[in-house]
Amino acid sequence: MSIAILGAGAFGTALAVALGQDRPVTLWGRDVQALRVTRQTPRLPGVFLPDGVTVTADLERALDAAALLLSMPMQSLMGFAETIRRPLTGKALVACCKGIDLTTLQGPSAILGARWPEATPAILTGPSFAADIARGLPTALTLACADDVLGQRLQRELSTQTLRLYRSTDVIGAELGGALKNVIAIACGVTIGAGLGDSARAALMTRGFAEMARYARHRGADPATLAGLSGLGDLALTCTSDLSRNYRFGLSIGRKEGFDSSVTVEGAATARALAAIASDHGLSLPITQAVAALVESRATVDAVLHDLLSRPLKEETR
Repeated sequence: MSIAILGAGAFGTALAVALGQDRPVTLWGRDVQALRVTRQTPRLPGVFLPDGVTVTADLERALDAAALLLSMPMQSLMGFAETIRRPLTGKALVACCKGIDLTTLQGPSAILGARWPEATPAILTGPSFAADIARGLPTALTLACADDVLGQRLQRELSTQTLRLYRSTDVIGAELGGALKNVIAIACGVTIGAGLGDSARAALMTRGFAEMARYARHRGADPATLAGLSGLGDLALTCTSDLSRNYRFGLSIGRKEGFDSSVTVEGAATARALAAIASDHGLSLPITQAVAALVESRATVDAVLHDLLSRPLKEETR
């Protein structure tokens, strides 16, 4: 199966490094002349592309591959899809982005499925930092595809000695785990940034996970999927590591500091999208709605904390 990675950012390049060790891989990006010449990117210091990776700015050439891994920010996916005019019949479209589109309120599988019904969407998600993958450190991810036969093939083709993929047919559950954990990571960053302590963060992670599972059930996903790599695994990573952009963004809010606007923070847009969905459907997503209020500067950290702590007492499992 020929493989092309669309998006030469840190994660797309890291995937190219991992997959290109023992098979040919095409890495596409709009501005890749320097990467083509030097075989390295400042986003991954000390890491070089293996000989098996072909770097190109020719999108049509990249689209000839049988498996297309779309590695770009979630909020860019729809716009990118609209620029491609050709059909992608029979291809596997593997979304490597995490979030909910702020305009359509859809996840990546719905966007790809609507744009190319003749192709098969899949999701690659889970606890992973680009630098770890690029350095060959052991990493485990979820590969979700509704077509289990294709899912098994993708699992074989995209696994390496250090990149281990676990298969699922619950596409919605897998993509929701990757999207919602970013929101909770922002909340945890706020908690630590505001000096509320590790105990508060642990409680917030736990109640955040309950919120993730509740929304997954609403969407018809299997809550057990959220207990796997795409949900609980990714939640543990992004809520506790300074390498997480969402966590660092939350830290800046809690500390009342500025944040580099050029850094992609998927959880910020996802929180806003989910808050709109919750309002439309009468759903209770208090942590998500609190993060959305902070992101939009509609509330202060103190006000949000007061609201969360003033909620009615309830059974833990509800």
